[in-house]
Amino acid sequence: MSRKLRLLAVVLIALGLSACERLSRVRQPIPARTACLPPTAPADPADPTAGMVRLPGGVFSQGARPERPEEGPPHPVTVGAFLIDRTDVTNADFARFVAATGYVTEAERPLDPRLYPGLTGDQRHPASLVFVGAKDRSDLSDPSRWWRLVPGADWRHPYGLGSSIRGLEAMPVVQIAYADALAYARWLGHDLPTEAEWEYAARGGLMQSRFAWGDEPPGQTQAKGEAQGTGRPRANTWQGVFPVADRGDDGFKGGASPVGCFPANGFGLYDMAGNVWQWTRDVYDPALSASAPAAEGGAPPLSRAGPPGAGRPRRVIKGGSYLCSDDFCYRYRPAARTDGPPDGGATHIGFRTVLRL
Repeated sequence: MSRKLRLLAVVLIALGLSACERLSRVRQPIPARTACLPPTAPADPADPTAGMVRLPGGVFSQGARPERPEEGPPHPVTVGAFLIDRTDVTNADFARFVAATGYVTEAERPLDPRLYPGLTGDQRHPASLVFVGAKDRSDLSDPSRWWRLVPGADWRHPYGLGSSIRGLEAMPVVQIAYADALAYARWLGHDLPTEAEWEYAARGGLMQSRFAWGDEPPGQTQAKGEAQGTGRPRANTWQGVFPVADRGDDGFKGGASPVGCFPANGFGLYDMAGNVWQWTRDVYDPALSASAPAAEGGAPPLSRAGPPGAGRPRRVIKGGSYLCSDDFCYRYRPAARTDGPPDGGATHIGFRTVLRL
């Protein structure tokens, strides 16, 4: 997520939503499978530890010798014992939360005219970012070539009003802003993980490995008992020419996969690499710091039209997504990190929760 991507919403709103509407006929990717794990009951405050895995905590080296400047330097961090969701929060989970509370996500709300008096009523309509791909790689410095601000895109309609989550209850919920993820977590009596907690969990006990499963690339990992050279994909990432064409070698082409379609890590956690980015509660610092502050509580919303840094601080997101390729993003590693605007949703950002002991 570059500075240009964070400015994309500013540019598109400046064009007016009528221009965005002409660009919003987005085709919704259909997952190869609508479920991968056996169905489970949606999240319920009456059973707040259901679907969670207990981790003992300990000392580990957060970060790595950087593949990207923001990933280091590594430093020792101590995390306490905690429970963490075995999978990303799903559409079924979030639907249960909304039905119980009546919560309205930030993507479903119009922008506040008091905060953005320079925008017209049409420009303040609800909208969110949708990945649409590009025809060529002529300008990889301009993410607006493969992203669109689509009116009506929200968690129920991830790709705009013509899309739906019907039959996709096991998919990770997306188009979720930081405040939405935090509201869900607190409904359960949970919290969002700190960056250190998330990275500790993602490593699955392999504290020195490049990936959550070891050191081999995600498409070349060999499971125990498999013949030499018969590696199977370990995560939903981009194979092919980004952002032009995803071959779908991992079974999913150009979109998210249901939770748990790839092997769990050593802690029994699914999708800690690729598929969708995951919010953490930490304020983003472009230099990994042992003293970086953790975000606490709520704050006024940062507009999708506002300049970067206005209002609430940006938060760390971890894990990469189905849009991460070796030659462009390469952030499906536990040490990788980037930032997301706290009121910004997108088709590749979700979350999971923790419960500290």
